[in-house]
Amino acid sequence: MRPRNHDQDIDRIISANNRSALNAANGDKQEKKDFTVLRAVICAVLLTVIFAGFAIRLFNWQIVHGEEYKELSKASTAHTVQSDATRGEILDVDGKPLAVNKTAYNVVLNRIYAPNEEKLNGVIIDLINILAQCGESYIDELPISLEDGAFVFDRGSEGDVEYIESPAMLDKENLTADEIVAGLAERYHADAIADPFTRRSVVSVRYNMEKKGFSYEQVYVFASGVKSETVAVVAERTQTTPAVEIRTVNNRVIENGTVIPHILGVVGKLNEEEYEENKDKGYSLDDTIGKFGVEAGLEDILRGQAGVKTITTDADGNIVGEEETVKAKPGDTVYLTINSRIQQVAAYSLEQNVKEARRLGLQEQAAAVAAKAKRQSKYGEDCVAGAAVLLDVRDNSVLSAVSYPSFDVSKYYDADYSSYLFENEDLPLFNRAFDGAFAPGSTFKPCVATAALQEKIISPGTTIHCNGVYDYYKNDVVRCLGVHGDQVLESAMAHSCNCYFAEVGRRVGITTMYMYAERLGLGAKTGLEVYESSGFLAGRDSTTWFEGNTVQAAIGQSDNAFTPVQLATYCSAIANNGVRYRTHLVRKVVNYERDKTVLYNDPEKPEIVAQTGVSQSNIDLVKEAMYAVTQSDSLRNTVGSYPVKMGAKTGTAENAGSDHNVFICFAPYDKPQVALCVLIEHGAHGFLAQQTACDILDAYFNDKTLAQVKKSRWKF
Repeated sequence: MRPRNHDQDIDRIISANNRSALNAANGDKQEKKDFTVLRAVICAVLLTVIFAGFAIRLFNWQIVHGEEYKELSKASTAHTVQSDATRGEILDVDGKPLAVNKTAYNVVLNRIYAPNEEKLNGVIIDLINILAQCGESYIDELPISLEDGAFVFDRGSEGDVEYIESPAMLDKENLTADEIVAGLAERYHADAIADPFTRRSVVSVRYNMEKKGFSYEQVYVFASGVKSETVAVVAERTQTTPAVEIRTVNNRVIENGTVIPHILGVVGKLNEEEYEENKDKGYSLDDTIGKFGVEAGLEDILRGQAGVKTITTDADGNIVGEEETVKAKPGDTVYLTINSRIQQVAAYSLEQNVKEARRLGLQEQAAAVAAKAKRQSKYGEDCVAGAAVLLDVRDNSVLSAVSYPSFDVSKYYDADYSSYLFENEDLPLFNRAFDGAFAPGSTFKPCVATAALQEKIISPGTTIHCNGVYDYYKNDVVRCLGVHGDQVLESAMAHSCNCYFAEVGRRVGITTMYMYAERLGLGAKTGLEVYESSGFLAGRDSTTWFEGNTVQAAIGQSDNAFTPVQLATYCSAIANNGVRYRTHLVRKVVNYERDKTVLYNDPEKPEIVAQTGVSQSNIDLVKEAMYAVTQSDSLRNTVGSYPVKMGAKTGTAENAGSDHNVFICFAPYDKPQVALCVLIEHGAHGFLAQQTACDILDAYFNDKTLAQVKKSRWKF
C-alpha cells in the first residue's frame, strides 16, 4: 500500500469547495439576470400602457371631440380686469390727517357686459338722463359745446382738437366743430340721433371711452363721486343693464388744505406724457398719480398694488369662470415730520410780517416822495413773499416749512380758484422754502469764518481794519454799513462787517470757500423726498469768474443763491459741530392698517451726509461769534431778548428791488435742538424776519398755538 498524500487530499477538498462556490455564484448571477429582465419587461409594459392612455386621450380630444372643443375654445374668452389700488394716507408727525381716503361711488361701464354699438348708445342716453334727474353730471371732456344750436370749440381746446383730427381718429385736418361732431357721430354709430344735444352727449362719452382705453380689461368711469341717493336710483333703474355697475372707490380728501399745501401736493389723472412714462409700471390712462409734493415724491410708496381678476365668458357674454389672480394691496401710509401746530404758527407769522414790511415800505416811500428825496424806492413797498424752515438738529427732520403767498390745496382743481392761482403774479404755487434760490447776504459769513479758521488763514485775534470801504479790487469795491475800525472775528460777525469778511474771503480764495460751503450744505440738494432746487454756488456754478468776484461772494453776494431749506441745513451743520445730516420730511412709513412699520427714520440715528472736517475748537469759535450777533445793538430788542439763548446771523441781500432780509439761528445755544431760517423777499426791514423767528420758536419751545401767537407782543 502506498502511503496517503495529505497535500493532494487537501487540494481536492479545496477544488471541490471552489467548484461548489463557483456553481453557487453562477446560480446567483443567473437569478439576478432573470430578475433584471423581468423588471425591464414590467417597465416596458407600464410605459406602453401610459403612452397608450395619452394616445387614446389625444385621439378623443382631437378626433372624436375635436370640432366640439374647437367651437368651445372659440366661444370662451378670458379677460383680465384690474381693481383700483387703495392709496396710502398722509399724516403729520402726531398722526393728524393731511390727505386721507373717504369712500365714494363711481358709475362705471363694464365692456364685458356691454351690448353692441347701437344698443350701447342707448345705454349711454338712459344713463345720462338718470344722472340728470338725480342732479349729477357724467364725465364730459369733449372740447366742443353746443351754443344757440351751433357747435363751437371750447377755449384752450387746441390739443384735444389736434388729437381728434389725427390719424388715430378722424384723420382729417382743419375741421369745424360741426364737422368734428358729425365725424365722431358716424364713427360711433350715433349719426341717426336727431337731437343735437343728445348726439353731442353720446359722442362725448364714446370719444372719452376710446381715449381712456375702454376694453375688456379697462372699465370706463361714467360718473365719479355720485351721491348715495343716486347710487340707489341708478342701481334700481339699470337692473336689466349689466354693463352699468356701481363701484366703491376711495377718494382723496385733504383735511386742511392750508397747512402744508406746497409740501403735500395733489393727485390727478395721468396726462399723456405721464402715461408714456409710467405705462410700463401698470398705469392706465384712467389712473391717478401724484402731481407734486409728497403725493408725487412718494408715489411708489403711496400708490399700492391693483388687484387682477381673470374672468372667462362664453359666446353669449355670460361669465362662466372668475378667479382673483393677483390680490390688491393698499399703499402704505406716511407719517411726515411736520408738526401742524408749529406749521400754522409759522405760516401766520410769516404772512403778517410780509404784510407789515409792505405797509412800512409804502409808508416810507410816500414820505420820501412827499419830501422829494433823492431815494424814493426800495423801502419794502415791493414785499409780497417769504419763506421759513425749522429743522430738528438731531436728524434734520423738517418740523415746519412755509412759503408765502400760499394757497388752499383742497381747492386746487376748482376751475375759478385754479385760474387765480396760475394767473397770480405773486406766484402762490411757487414753493419758496424748497425751490426759491436767494442771495444769502451776510448769513454766508459764518461759512467764510469756518473755512478761514480751519485753513489757519485767520485766528480769533486776527485784526482787520474797516474804514467803511474795501477797494482791494477796483472793479469789485465792497462798502460797509459803518466804519468799524479794527475788527476781530467776534466783533466783525456781530457788526456784520463787510470789509473784514471781504478781506478774509480774498485770503481764503473762492475754491476753498465753496468747498466748505458744499460741506455745510450750500449749493447742494439737502435730501428731501420732494422736489427741491440745488441752489447756485458762486465760483463753482458761475459761467465767468474774475478774481475780484471773490470778495463779493464772501459777503453773500455775487452768484450765491441758496434755498431757505439749504440755509437751515447749513445752520444745523454748524450747530452739530460740523456734521451735516440728511434733511428729510418722512418720520415713518407704515402699512395701510397701521399695525406694521415699513420704514422708520429714527431721530436718534440720523443719516450723515457730510463731515466738514472742522475742529471742535474752530466750530466753537464760529458759534461764539454767532452768539455775539444776538447781543449786538440791532438785535438786542428782538432775538437778543428772547428767553432762549441762541446763535444767529442776519443777512441783507441786494437785488433788483428792495433788499431781501434773511435770518438764521440755532437754539438753545448751549445744547441746540432746532435750526431756523426765515427769509422775507424784498423785506427791507430786518427786524420783521426776527419777529417771525421768535413766533416760530415760541411754538416750538413754549407749545404756543396759533390763537396764542395772534395775541403775542408783535402788533401790526
